[in-house]
Amino acid sequence: MARGRIRARLRRSHLYTFGGCLRPTTTEEVPHPLQGPGYSRTVYCNQPQLLEKNSLFYCKNDVSTTKYNVITFFPKALFEQFRRVANIYFLLAACLSASPISPFSPLSMIAPLAFVVGLSMAKEALEDSRRFLQDVKVNHRKASLHKGNGDFGLRSWQKIMVGDVVKVEKDQFFPADLLLLASSYEDGICYVETMNLDGETNLKVKRSLEATLSLDNDGAFKDFSGTIRCEDPNPDLYTFVGNFEYEHQVYPLDPGQILLRDSKLRNTDHVYGVVIFTGHDSKVMQNSTKSPSKRSTIEKKMDYIIYTLFTVLILISFISSIGFVFKTKYQTPKWWYLRPGNIEYQFDPGKLGLAGMSHLITALILYGYLIPISLYVSIEFVKVLQATFINQDIQMYDDESGTPAEARTSNLNEELGQVDTILSDKTGTLTCNQMDFLKCSIAGTAYGVRSSEVELAAAKQMASDLEEQELNLSNFPMRKESNVPWENITEDEETELGTAVTSKDDGARRPAIKGFGFEDDRLMNGNWLKEPNADVLLLFFRILAVCHTAIPELNEETESCTYEAESPDEGAFLVAAREFGFEFYRRTQSSVAICERFSASGQVVQREYKILNLLDFTSKRKRMSVIVRDEEGSIILFCKGADSIIFDRLSKNGKMYLEATTRHLNEYGEAGLRTLALAYRKLDDQEYSDWNNEFQKAKTAVGSERDTMLEQVSDVMERELILVGATAVEDKLQKGVPQCIDKLAQAGLKIWVLTGDKMETAINIGFACSLLRQGMKQICITMNSDSVTNDGKEVIKGNILNQITNASQMIKLEKDPHAAFALIIDGKTLTYALEDDVKHQFLGLAVGCASVICCRVSPKQKALVTRLVKEGTGKTTLAIGDGANDVGMIQEADIGVGISGVEGSNG
Repeated sequence: MARGRIRARLRRSHLYTFGGCLRPTTTEEVPHPLQGPGYSRTVYCNQPQLLEKNSLFYCKNDVSTTKYNVITFFPKALFEQFRRVANIYFLLAACLSASPISPFSPLSMIAPLAFVVGLSMAKEALEDSRRFLQDVKVNHRKASLHKGNGDFGLRSWQKIMVGDVVKVEKDQFFPADLLLLASSYEDGICYVETMNLDGETNLKVKRSLEATLSLDNDGAFKDFSGTIRCEDPNPDLYTFVGNFEYEHQVYPLDPGQILLRDSKLRNTDHVYGVVIFTGHDSKVMQNSTKSPSKRSTIEKKMDYIIYTLFTVLILISFISSIGFVFKTKYQTPKWWYLRPGNIEYQFDPGKLGLAGMSHLITALILYGYLIPISLYVSIEFVKVLQATFINQDIQMYDDESGTPAEARTSNLNEELGQVDTILSDKTGTLTCNQMDFLKCSIAGTAYGVRSSEVELAAAKQMASDLEEQELNLSNFPMRKESNVPWENITEDEETELGTAVTSKDDGARRPAIKGFGFEDDRLMNGNWLKEPNADVLLLFFRILAVCHTAIPELNEETESCTYEAESPDEGAFLVAAREFGFEFYRRTQSSVAICERFSASGQVVQREYKILNLLDFTSKRKRMSVIVRDEEGSIILFCKGADSIIFDRLSKNGKMYLEATTRHLNEYGEAGLRTLALAYRKLDDQEYSDWNNEFQKAKTAVGSERDTMLEQVSDVMERELILVGATAVEDKLQKGVPQCIDKLAQAGLKIWVLTGDKMETAINIGFACSLLRQGMKQICITMNSDSVTNDGKEVIKGNILNQITNASQMIKLEKDPHAAFALIIDGKTLTYALEDDVKHQFLGLAVGCASVICCRVSPKQKALVTRLVKEGTGKTTLAIGDGANDVGMIQEADIGVGISGVEGSNG
């Protein structure tokens, strides 16, 4: 997209997103009272001399993620080495060898120990140096910094100080936590991608204070100054409290104006910001944890083996010393040729205790090779070579991103063969997190004839099961021609199996379109006009094209639009709308423009919808709405959201298609598709005007009640809706996932999937990736939604405990030795199941199941479940994830695998 297109001067408008509601509109508002501990930071913007004068020396902007530094390397690395019992033993032996009674020279014992410990420390230094080089690379990134007199110049990140004014260009990362001052858009908004922070791929909208909107060019900062008084550094990503003193006015600050380090600027040419938190004070670094020092199970077991060998060594030496004492007492005096009258103390019959003790020490040194030090040298060499092989494994190289495998530590290589339980994220790890619009239900009619991967997987499984039954039941050999192995079916043939060809011309295959897997001639090429409910279909397409927060980017080569959307689902909706003939092609701050093509002949009508209000989607609301005025002057509310939320808000006359749509949604859920319901409501001018007045009052309210008031006022408008239909998009599986899980299950590994998706979708994805199989008995642990509000905590916990006990009893009474069970539990129920008095019963049930799926879980619950499995079973756990929200789980497990995915990369 041309730079001028994004930077076009846009008139200030009404709300652009729901988050924009939080922007103060007056300068007379009372600022947040900053008092007490935790609110002591003062930032003098663009005034470095004041920082020095007031002795405000905040931490530098360089960061370090290494385990060691120059000062701490030797003490910490030595501690790591002498956590091994064997090394302590060798150290004691080396100390004893320095005594005069040692049969060996001290060098023969000290040199091997120094070599082993030195080699291990060198390996630690090598691995930590890679982290150091990554830190150096980040710290030396360049940022555009205000040097004075309105001039900006490049400076490395590590030299940025609190109070500096920074200019960040499109697709660059923010070098520190910044207060947004202005952007290339006239009303001070910008779009931020935060997947490195919270694992979310959707874009967030940030908006500057109105008072700083004029600071939109380099020269405007020549005389800029201001003071920020705010909270101290803390790890909370979603809160910020502070005041901004500028031009003799005080403005309250909130998270909507804060740009966090490691998030990326998107869809905005540039922004200006002032640095608030640097380096390890920034919120992303406050959330980071030190690299955990993990030891493999084999290494821990070797400690116990060393204890045993050391006990045997002492026993042998003690027996040898007793024999020596007897020999010295009774036989040495008779050996005149040894001159007993002039003998050394360690052989003196008159000092038997001293002689016995000296012989014990000598024996310990002599028999010390019972524990071979060379074994540890070999093991360390093998580990380093194994890590090298992993890094150079061509089968683990990703061609698309050019990313090889990287073993961050070689201490855990042998653990890979000991894994008992695998805990995996779903979105982006098992699936691609790339959505395809596959099916839809409009006016009670289902459209879309193509099968999902879940349905194809189910068909494969049923076919293989039938084949096995026929082979088992039949006494006659099967004809080879009648059995086609599913493994030999190609992707093209599989696509044909999943597609009901509605076109008369079988040879005409539509080229694949990213985000659009829909096939049904009833809606394509303008044929929807011939359908009985064409007016409802028209509304459906318009909701897809208008109800969103996406930005179109014109590809000048193809002259078609691509979309930067807040979520992959929203991008798929816009691609679908375009293919149906309703192309969204332009957005301003106050309107969206749509090209509507009503027939295959190419007749195009351009329509513009004025945006009056836009209420953004949040995880709490589970819906988004846009209120628009069309070209005829009508005011309409378009709404899309979770079916449970939308259905509760339908009017009496808006439920005409409810029964049929509900049936279709259940079918889509069984097919493993992600669904949303679409609805609308027509408003009269007076009704909208009254509501908007209330909305503006809520928007300009001050204090903690503002968010609650906004939600309440929004909820009033999102009522009495009329149902239009529902969408179904598919999140495709990563290549080879079903085959991989199938082989892991055959090897006896237990697989847990921890996902934020709803239960129906997770179950069907489980079938698609072979985690759940036909004939496997499912155990669902859930709690009644009514009980959450009506019953007390103890009653709910008792009910869950009862379900767990009954399920455990069912597994114990199962007579079929080959029976397999799958446990499915949701996040709310898991909250109670992870409490101290329930978690061991829950773990006992889960261990008895072949597969476990935890739905609607939070990042914290992922880490808690991993800890429970690791500590409760005492067996090796492996965690796999691709987003920052999986880091806790990865660090908690015995082995953590971070993969480069759509949501980010970690590990």
